[in-house]
This record gives sequence, C-alpha cells and structure tokens, in this order.
Amino acid sequence: MAPATRRIARMDAAGRFALGRADDGRCHAGLRAAPRGLTALSPKPPRRPRAAWRWLRRLLLALALLFLALGGTIAGLVWWTLPGREGMATLPGLSGRVTVTLDAHGIPRIAARDEADAAMALGWLHARDRLFQMEMMRRGASGRLSEIAGPATLRADRFVRTLGLARRAEEDLATLPAEVRALLEAYAAGVNGWIAARGRFAAPEFLLLGTPAPWRPADSLLWAKVMGLWLSGNWRSELDRARLAAILPAERQRELWPEDASPGRPDLAALDAGHLGRLAAALPRFPEPGTLPASASNAWAVAPARSASGAPLLAADPHLGFQAPILWYLARIDLADGRMLAGATSPGVPLMVIGRNADLAWGFTTTHSDTQDVFVERLAGPDLYETPEGPRPFTVREEVIRVRGSDPVRLRVRETRHGPVLSDLDETIPADRVLAVAMANLAPADSSAAGLLALNRAASLAEARAAASRISSPPQNLMVADRHGRIGMFLTGRTPVRRAGDGVLPAPGWDGSHDWSGWIPFDALPHVEDPATGVIATANNRPVPPDSAVFLGRDWPDDWRFRRLGELLAEQPEHDAPGFAAMQRDTVSVFARDLLRGHDALLRRPPRPEGIAGDARDLLLAWDGDVAADRPEPLIFNAWIEAVGRLALARGGVAEGAWRPRAEFLRHVLAPDGRGAPWCGGDCAALADQALRDAVGRLATMQGGRPADWRWGRAHVARFEHPLLRFLPGLGPLTSLSAATGGDEWTLARGGIRGFGAEPYAHVHGAGLRLVADLADPDRTTAIIATGQSGHPASRHWGDLLARWRDGGMITLRRAPGELHGRFRLDP
Repeated sequence: MAPATRRIARMDAAGRFALGRADDGRCHAGLRAAPRGLTALSPKPPRRPRAAWRWLRRLLLALALLFLALGGTIAGLVWWTLPGREGMATLPGLSGRVTVTLDAHGIPRIAARDEADAAMALGWLHARDRLFQMEMMRRGASGRLSEIAGPATLRADRFVRTLGLARRAEEDLATLPAEVRALLEAYAAGVNGWIAARGRFAAPEFLLLGTPAPWRPADSLLWAKVMGLWLSGNWRSELDRARLAAILPAERQRELWPEDASPGRPDLAALDAGHLGRLAAALPRFPEPGTLPASASNAWAVAPARSASGAPLLAADPHLGFQAPILWYLARIDLADGRMLAGATSPGVPLMVIGRNADLAWGFTTTHSDTQDVFVERLAGPDLYETPEGPRPFTVREEVIRVRGSDPVRLRVRETRHGPVLSDLDETIPADRVLAVAMANLAPADSSAAGLLALNRAASLAEARAAASRISSPPQNLMVADRHGRIGMFLTGRTPVRRAGDGVLPAPGWDGSHDWSGWIPFDALPHVEDPATGVIATANNRPVPPDSAVFLGRDWPDDWRFRRLGELLAEQPEHDAPGFAAMQRDTVSVFARDLLRGHDALLRRPPRPEGIAGDARDLLLAWDGDVAADRPEPLIFNAWIEAVGRLALARGGVAEGAWRPRAEFLRHVLAPDGRGAPWCGGDCAALADQALRDAVGRLATMQGGRPADWRWGRAHVARFEHPLLRFLPGLGPLTSLSAATGGDEWTLARGGIRGFGAEPYAHVHGAGLRLVADLADPDRTTAIIATGQSGHPASRHWGDLLARWRDGGMITLRRAPGELHGRFRLDP
C-alpha cells in the first residue's frame, strides 16, 4: 500500500495559506519555513461582520417593525373611530322609524314622526359627529377641564367651580316644564345610544380618555350657562375700572367711562389694589381654554315691501371665538305633521338655535345689557359678612378639582346673598372686605330651554314674542320674521332693577343701597314690531336712547357696523337672499373711513414723513376703507390705530395691558377739535404721526420695506384649531385649519383680532355661521359654517366647508339633499 499522503498547511507565493500533503501520509498542521524577511503567522478565519453589529442591525429592524406595527395599529384604531356613512341603529324610546340622509357636506336631513324622535336622532347625530366637542363643553362648564388638560386649565376650572354652573343647571332642570324635560331626556338617550354602541371608539380622543360618561339632561342646560357667562362681561369691566381708579385722575376716568355719583358708593381707593391685581391675574381670559373673546353679531330683517320675493327676509351671523370644529352644526328636520326646522344647532342642545321653521325665522345678537354687578362685602368675622339685617354667615362648600399630572386642588367657595365670592380666587384674601358677583344668569329657575322650545314651535310674530319672554338668559336681541309678512325684534333675558347706581363700578353690599330689587318686566323692554321703514337691524348697538326710562346699562359697543348696515340697506329699495349674503361679507370700515377721509383728519396735519412711513401715510389717506385681504391699507390702519391707543394710554398714565382702548376712546383721541389733547401730551397730531412711524417700523420687519406690497391677508389669518391637539407637536399643525380673510373689528364681516402675542393680527373671532332665510319658501334657507360638520380630524368633513365660507358661498338646506352621500335608519 502506498504511503498516505500528508496534508500540510503552507503559504503560497502570494502569501496565502494552502493545505498540502506529506509523503508519510499523515496530516501535519505546520508551515514550511517562511522566506527570509517574513515572520511565520498563525492562520486567520475568513472575515465576517462583528457579532455586535449583527445584533444591532437585528434590533433596529425589530424596532422599525415594531414602530410600523404600532403606527399601523394607531392608524387602524383612529380609522375605526370614523363614523360610517350608512347603516342601522336601534334607539329604545323612539316612537317610530327615523330616516337620516346626508348630503355631500355631511349635513343631515332628519325625517321623524315627532319632536321627541327628532331630538333623539339629533342627539345620536351630534354624538356621531361632535361628541368630543360636547365633552369639552360639559367639562368646561363643570370646571373639569384640568382632569384631562392638566394645570393649563386650572384658572378656568377654579373660576367655573366658584360660580357653580353645573349645580345651578341641575337645579334649573327640576323647575322646567315636563315637556321640556322629556325633550332633554330624549336627546340624552340619542347621545347615549351612540356611546353605548361605540364605547371608547365614539370619537378618536376617547381612545386615550376612555369611554365617555353618559350624557344627562342637565348637561344640555350647561350650554346656555356658558353663553350667559361669556356673553355678559360687565363684571370684568367693573374690576378693571376699580384698578384704574387708583391710577388715573378723576377727569381722565370720566373720559374712559361715565361717572357714577350715586349715594353710598364705596371709596375705591380703600380697596386693596394688590388684591385687585392678583384677582385679575387669577381670572381666565381669552384665548385660554374654556373662554370666549369679546362677542358681537349682526342680524337684520326686511318686510315684504322691501323684499324681491314678496316675503320677509332675515339674515343672522353670530360672532364668537373660532375653534375646530366650529360651535355650529347644520341640520334640517321634517316631521310627519308637516312641521320643519332648518338652520344651525349647537352640539349638546336638542333645539334649533338660529334658523327657521315653516312659518318663522329667527336670529340672535348680544344685547350687552348690564346684568352683572360686583359688590363689596364687609366682613363681620372669619365666616360672617355684614347685611342690612346684621351679620350673616357665608354659604360655604368645598370643591375638589382633579388635575392631570398634579395633586388635586381643594377650593373653598363662599357665597353671599349677592352671589359667589370672587376674592376667594386670590391666594391672599383681604381680611376686612371681599368682592362678590351677582349675575342674572346665575339666578334660579332659568327657563331659557322652555323659551327656545317655544320659539322652535312659534308660527307667528305674536308667538315669537311670547317665546322671547321665557328666554331668561343670556340678554339677547331676538330678530324674527314670519311668513305672514311681519318682522320684529324682542329683547330677551333678565335685566336687573337697581335701587341705586349704574353698575359701572363695584357697589356697597353691606347696606342694601345698591341691591337688585327685581327684573325689568319683559313688556317694558324696548321691543320693535313692524316699523314703518320695513327694516329692523342690530349690530350690538345701543337698543335704547340714552334718555330712555328703561335703564339697561352705561356701556355699549360702538355702532360702526350698525351704521354700515344702514348704508347698505338704504342703497336699494328691494333686497334678495343673495344680496343679504353679500352684505354679511362686506368689509368696508366706516370707522377707518371717518378717521381718514375728511380734510381735517388728524393724520393729514403733520409734514409727510420721509421713507416708507410717508409711503404708508399716502396709502392710508387715499384709501376707501375697504378692509380687503389683498390690500396693504388695512394692515397699516390696524397697526397704526393700535399704536395710537398704546401711546395715548401710556401718556395718560395707564400701564400697558391694564385697559384695551375701545373705538370710541380712539376716536376721542383723534378728534379734529383737539379734545383728546390731555391723552396726547397736548398734541394729538404729533402722537398720530409718531404712532404711524412706530407701526410702519414694526410692519417692515414682518412684510418687508415696501408698503405697497404688504397684504392684510398675510397677517389676518383665521385659524381653527382643535382644543387639545393644537398643543401637541406634529398633531397641532396637522389638524389646524386656516384661511386668509378680510374685515376687522369694525366691519360687518367681523374680523376680530388677537391683539397680542406672536400673531397680533390673527383673526380669532367672527361669523362662524352665516344664515339667510327667505320666508317665501321653507326650502329657501341658506347657511354656511366655517369648518365642517365633523369633529373628527381624519374625516373628509373636518374642514371641507372652509374654502366655501372664506369665499362667501352658501348651502341651501332643502328638504331633500342635492346629492345623497349617506343614509341611516334608526329603529325603536
């Protein structure tokens, strides 16, 4: 047998290892001698990735897959919360089948047997589209926002708990007529039907918050409580004035507000200025969650003689703070007996708030009657306060506010015979006197729900008047028109009768001298029916002359919008619905026009400035007052007028931020006759010139150095943001809606601005709803809302109406939708 060949490892000429054989047949692991100059090396394995990098890649891949799976799961859950466009549901309590059809914009048409069935269906639809909005309203009015939002909403919760809105709503429910309670219960059953079927999938926000609590009938009353609170703000003015009284001389005070020399007026200098300042800081202010800005609205009607259709026309556009979704939800309801309703509902409320039935159309504007007073209460011990009958104990309760991410906050709430003690919101409470607030909307037995139901049913002007007498809060101008050819305006709400004083400043509470002795009788309020002119209009202007026997208050908004409305109504003898809709979008400012166009305008007196300030002045003085989004003049004007007010208040000794000047004050400062000189250092023309230079300097940093290229619409952007998602990085911009808009504080197309912060000219409140009704035909009802019908950010109806709203489009609320995009059947 041949000897076995030995295998040996050897290095070849290229320096690589090779396995060889030895002649003796045995395997040798060895190397031949390395050539001179080379060192023998141990053999190396083939090159492979390090194990650590291999495991890292695997980990990263696993994490990526995990994130993809998590994102897919979240997307799937959010998708599952999107409501469908068709289906069937069972709602126990219905008396018969209800059919709901949706048009291309998600606006429902409800066909029901009776009012209760319609209310239940509306509750189901509100929950389907806007349940989280309803939850935020309920929490805001109950002082429970901090449970989900954390400390950011604590000021609002403390304030609302002090007022006790939720407790008062429960008490009011028990005093309502049985038919009203039954309607509220039917609505709540519809809401709860959606909640029971969907659980935490009822809306995307509840994926984190959990299944919402059942809706209760009293929850629907909270909406009117909130409106009554934020649409009547005189008590804030009283506190602000009390603070300024310690700063300004008497003659300057009289130029800011009327003088009240009634007997017994407390010495405001004796009030603790530190306490007033701390109290102002403790109170919530717009744009904090749960608050509203200064409010305004337009409404007008013409009789058949002034209408192209031969029937009355009515227009209404309420101005409130912007949010996404907007406060309003459009709907059309038809009952088996031929009755119908069309217009704007508000999620949480089972009734048509602004709209029409077959016989009557209506809209609301804020009256701005003074229905709130601050009382100075003198203490008679740790838990007693003085009254005309002697010391009396406070009514005391304790509120516990749960705060997400923090410990609960305990709040001791005291009430006097006048109302809740605001001073308890200050951490350092004065030892000798406290401030309590009386509010008409906090008075017991609020019958507003009964009044609104009666208005929904009213078939004539007389029945509308009877309904208005039952709407106890808030104070509103109710504009109405009926198909019989009549028009009218009725003041609603309880307005107090004061024993003394005018409600301008805090009043003494210990002696009863300024107490409320009752309410102004409804029939004594200044109502208007069928005027000879055939026209009724309101734009929050004073509803009574200054010498009226009926005292409604001292403070009234300026009348610039009302004056413009009068101009447009007088331009032609007859009007139609499209013309009314165009008037709602009018952006001409009478205020700007009057300040700038006269030959004696104060801004014309100083020499023309050099550079861009002069260019800006030339634009202003040639401007026609149209506050259009594509014009530079509105931006220059609003920046200039803001600077005028800031400089005048500073020279008058008012600290910045202590008082926001109104238009009447600005007109006083810029009056050609020089009466505003004490606020200008003696020369208001020079102040106007300096204000323009300051304003132009700031605007140049925003929009460049050429005034002709500036645009109001770049700064005046209407933003509609989700109340919670706007605070989350990424989600805020993703869910935000925005549109460049025209108009400002003084135009019919209200463009209320923020006035502070990083975006001072942002459009933050205005007409989120516009509605026009022609009484010639129930199908001639047009409306538009600013965002969309849905409150789901992933829905196609989240913001699909925004462009139409911006451009002035309207939707006709016919009985049958033009295009059928959804259908539901609700069975008992």
